[in-house]
Amino acid sequence: MNRFDLPDNLPVPIDDGQCTHLKVGMKFPVDILMRLPTTSQRPVDIVSQPRTIIYFYPRTGKPNQKLPDGWDDIPGARGCTPESCGFRDHYQELQSLGANVYGCSTQTTEYQQEVVERLYLPFDLLSDSKLELLNHLHLPYFTLAELDNIALIKRLTIIINHDTIEHVFYPIFPPDKHSQEVIDWLKQNPIK
Repeated sequence: MNRFDLPDNLPVPIDDGQCTHLKVGMKFPVDILMRLPTTSQRPVDIVSQPRTIIYFYPRTGKPNQKLPDGWDDIPGARGCTPESCGFRDHYQELQSLGANVYGCSTQTTEYQQEVVERLYLPFDLLSDSKLELLNHLHLPYFTLAELDNIALIKRLTIIINHDTIEHVFYPIFPPDKHSQEVIDWLKQNPIK
């Protein structure tokens, strides 16, 4: 099985309440967001479009790299590559709906650049390797001893209108269909 295919028996993540504090109308820490390194080395752009979509994911693997032991058994862990490809494949439609798109993980920018090139992502990935957004927003995460107990952000998506949270998707399943879920929400909630 390759990283683009999801096993049929993936456990479905449950809403554990770890995002209930991320309320609609809450100010998003744009100052922190603007400091995060990007794969293009350009600053985050939250003004060219009325909305910014940030999808957070645990980590992406590299081709021929073994998945961590038990990765498929962790609800919400598997599917970072298919999720990113979904946002890639719907990127033009998301932009036509007035949204910038960014992916964000705690992996380093150098690591993320390989993913952007390999998957032909037309948008930047943001590195929260210093855990600034994770800590400020109290984002849900998990760790694995096999990965040196690095904080891995649980899969969630935040839609920001300028500097204000408009919507939070959490938990996300299945990850390969999530970009369509975001498109559906944008169409049902046009910018006023």
